[in-house]
Amino acid sequence: MKRLSADRLWSIAVLTPSIVLVAIFVYGFIIRNSYVSLTDWGNDPAQALALNPVLQYIGFQNYQDLFTSFLQVRFRQEMMNTVYFTVFFILGCLGLGLGLALILDRNPKGEGLWRTVFLFPMSLSFIVTGTIWRWMLQPQGGVNQFPAVFGLQPGTFGWLSSTAGIWKLDWNKLPLITAAVVAAVLIVVALRALREADTRRVWVSAICAGILLIWAIFVGPNVKMTAAPELHGFNLALIGIIIAAIWQMSGYTMALYLAGLRGIPEELREAARVDGAGEAAMYRHVVFPLLSPITLSAMIILGHISLKIFDLVYAMNGPDNSYTSVPALNMYITSFRGNQFALGAAIGTILLILVALIVVPYLAQQFKSQEGHA
Repeated sequence: MKRLSADRLWSIAVLTPSIVLVAIFVYGFIIRNSYVSLTDWGNDPAQALALNPVLQYIGFQNYQDLFTSFLQVRFRQEMMNTVYFTVFFILGCLGLGLGLALILDRNPKGEGLWRTVFLFPMSLSFIVTGTIWRWMLQPQGGVNQFPAVFGLQPGTFGWLSSTAGIWKLDWNKLPLITAAVVAAVLIVVALRALREADTRRVWVSAICAGILLIWAIFVGPNVKMTAAPELHGFNLALIGIIIAAIWQMSGYTMALYLAGLRGIPEELREAARVDGAGEAAMYRHVVFPLLSPITLSAMIILGHISLKIFDLVYAMNGPDNSYTSVPALNMYITSFRGNQFALGAAIGTILLILVALIVVPYLAQQFKSQEGHA
């Protein structure tokens, strides 16, 4: 008993410094940042850099300005950039990583060398990656000059300078689209709960989805975020940044998938072949379903990276190109160049909420699974 008490006290003594530091420098700063976002710090230049600034509480005015003010059009374009970047970044990393893992799983010659080559970009920082790809994607050189090697006309695509946009969406439809997406997610949750015979979760999810759909049908079309239609879409200059990000992180997903493939017992594959399944059917019905937890984990990590991407965009296109900017870059410029600390804190809080919406449900599901296994 004394030994147990001594071990417990020693554990508490070892963990307490880390807990205190995390409480202060993580959660304490999150709380402080959230409070600052509800003030007017930076609106008055005389108070912005004052030793003891006088802060006035203004509620959610900064958030309202970001989503509706004419002066914050850049932020709304950045939100759309983040959506498109996240989608293509995740799909590209998963697709390329899975393809490379399937090739290496067949034990080709020089597998160790190829594995190292594919993993090498991950060892670089995003600053280095951005610098390399910025040189390669210069409009007057790099990739655009490659056709000239074969006697063809050089390319003219503005990899990092294009201002052309596609797939444009009116910002006023954001509430309607958000309600529809959340309702769809709740319907999926309800169907999964129905399969698991969780009646309470079925009813809660179905009722919430129904309320959102009713709102989207009768109220959503009349909600206006801005005074006039405001179109934001996918700028073509983002293509180069997406390619650079996929090049760096696809090796990570390859390593995850390769570990998953090597962890599948050969007996399962042989059993599928004995039952008459071809290679395509074996991968579709045996291998890929077993890799779904790895896919989910990779999506969470890649989504987290894409939401707070900063250094890659800064290195490739600088801080002032609004067509390829992202919220993290805007937060930096607003806070440390414009000294609008409250507005920058609001952008940071929005990023925190977006990351939490991805990470927290995943962690909750993982804890639930661990408790179920226990």
